Amino acid sequence: MDQFRQIGKVLGSLNALMVFQHDIRINQRQCCLLSDVFTLAFQGIAEELKQNLRFEEKHTKWKALEYPLRELHRVFKEGEIYVQQCMDNKDWLSKVISLSRNTECVEFHIHNLLSCIPIVIEAIETAGEISGCDQDEILKKRVVLSRKYEREWMDPKLFQWNFGKLYLVSQDICNRLDAVWKDDRWLLLEAIRERRSSVPVTKQEQRLMELLLKNLDTNKPSDGKLYPSSILVGSKDYHVRRRLGSGSQFKEVHWLGESFVVRHFFGEIEPAIPEISLLSSLSHPNILQYLCGFSDEEKKECFLVMELMNKDLNGYIKELCSPRRMVPFSVPVAVDLMLQIARGMEYLHSHKIYHGELNPNNILVRSRNSSDGYLQVKISGFGLSSIKKFSHRSSSNQNEAPFIWYAPEVLSDQEQPESTSSCKYAEKADIYSFGMICFELLTGKVPFEDAHLQGDKMSRNIRAGERPLFPFPSPKYLTNLTKKCWHTDPTQRPSFSSICRILRYIKRFLVLNPDHSQPDPPMPPVDFCDIEAWFSKKFSVEGSPDPAPVSHIPFEMFAYKAMEKERISVNFRDRSSESGSDGTSGCGDENAALVDDPFPVAPEKKNPVGSEHTNKKLSLVKKTTDAKANKQTGTPKGRASRPPPQLTQFSRSMRLNSESQLSAVMNPLRQRTSGHASDSELA
Repeated sequence: MDQFRQIGKVLGSLNALMVFQHDIRINQRQCCLLSDVFTLAFQGIAEELKQNLRFEEKHTKWKALEYPLRELHRVFKEGEIYVQQCMDNKDWLSKVISLSRNTECVEFHIHNLLSCIPIVIEAIETAGEISGCDQDEILKKRVVLSRKYEREWMDPKLFQWNFGKLYLVSQDICNRLDAVWKDDRWLLLEAIRERRSSVPVTKQEQRLMELLLKNLDTNKPSDGKLYPSSILVGSKDYHVRRRLGSGSQFKEVHWLGESFVVRHFFGEIEPAIPEISLLSSLSHPNILQYLCGFSDEEKKECFLVMELMNKDLNGYIKELCSPRRMVPFSVPVAVDLMLQIARGMEYLHSHKIYHGELNPNNILVRSRNSSDGYLQVKISGFGLSSIKKFSHRSSSNQNEAPFIWYAPEVLSDQEQPESTSSCKYAEKADIYSFGMICFELLTGKVPFEDAHLQGDKMSRNIRAGERPLFPFPSPKYLTNLTKKCWHTDPTQRPSFSSICRILRYIKRFLVLNPDHSQPDPPMPPVDFCDIEAWFSKKFSVEGSPDPAPVSHIPFEMFAYKAMEKERISVNFRDRSSESGSDGTSGCGDENAALVDDPFPVAPEKKNPVGSEHTNKKLSLVKKTTDAKANKQTGTPKGRASRPPPQLTQFSRSMRLNSESQLSAVMNPLRQRTSGHASDSELA
């Protein structure tokens, strides 16, 4: 209860800030959306608590809520800090440069919220199963809960229809998620025009505002030209503070009251302009963003302004590790870092940008103002192949063998004479490198640092299948995923979208099982990679250019949960059969459907959110429900004997309630589809 009260305090503080929402000059609509979604989340959780739990049992039976609510409190607190940042009008121009194309609200804070809400709801359901003293009431609640996760509800449309409000993915919220960023760009354009005409500005600021107006106006195509470097270096408050790393390309600078990183290099600028323009258009909270660019044609020099991070992951791990602290991160923090890296790479791959140099030196981190050690991750070092690459490594890292991060196919390609290493910039090669990074996050050790392989022998053995050995026991669900990522066969490696789904569900497991740090920690009942194999076959859309939006996260976690329960039931039946029983279940016919193929292979891949798919699914659910209702009671061979009368009677009533609920869902859908409703109308 104390954690829920703390969440309420954060929400109250945020609501107090939003009294002045019209004074927010940057990302106003995103801040309003974040505040509204947080309010809906709090109200939904409060209603679930009231319906499922008893207040007098808060010190005994609410234990399952402690860690999920603590995780939700961290999400709320980080969202409040984001709104405060947007409301700060000090050094306004630098804020515009930093936040004008920022997608952090939706892709970071709302992503984290939608990942956490299913966990909190499940924790409330778990606590609700044991709430009270009436055994009949407890039994009823368990049956109701099992009904919620039945297979027939694993359709995105039906999920949104039934649970969209509770899981914060109603159609209204989804529409706002899609439109809020464009609205903020338009408001920011108006704010810049107003400021330019009403506030005295210097010549450099005037030219900078013209640049910002041009970059933000989506109606005017950009010519790709960089602006004169005099706008940057000619500014009175432009100062170089220090060089970063052992090279000279990257510098920390102070400009317009804020600190930035400038990549300063010489050479022919014209060939690099298309690539600079592409990189400047990218925006994701887990990739290092190019904010703006300047050049001097006569001096052949270029200045690319980027956001400032504290340090790279390699240096951060070395600072943390010591003889007394061998593992740099707790398991939840390590999983969170993995998820952020995977999300950044998922975004890059969706734009057909492959890194080729993914390693801890190209992963930048900074603190998230969290006492638990959580970090913000930004992937750097991708793109600008026409410019001589610069390494963030310090002198102590210069002798580190670079090919320990390269996939076997990349090393084989490099062995070929006059090879251009085309394999290096391939999707599956990045996933191999990600697996090596996971190894270092879990162990604090650089792969192969024991030096049992050297030089050409190391490269040859890696190609032959040699992989790092975990120096001490690590959670099997993480080592299995790591080993799948560094599989010798590229086709056996998962995609980053699959990795993101698995890691989100692993985070759920860790939050619901806080004893994971104990000597004998709990283990997941099923392999999450197996669930992902089923999910990918059933719901993935081939050729989709973009990753699934954050609004799909609750359904993905719901489907994972449903298949996990079904898989556990099948495994239990298998063990019962092996032990000599007849594979019966205490619920008789009610669970008979669970013996059907739990991981069906879809004959063809279709978009699951289309109206045609939904109609077929509704028809199938109706037939299945009618078949169950018309089934005669009895004891067929291999089935359980008749359950107790109380359970049978209640199960029948539950079946009727389920059918009436399904009918309530089907009738509006049929009315709309009979009128040839479009997919967008059903969304």
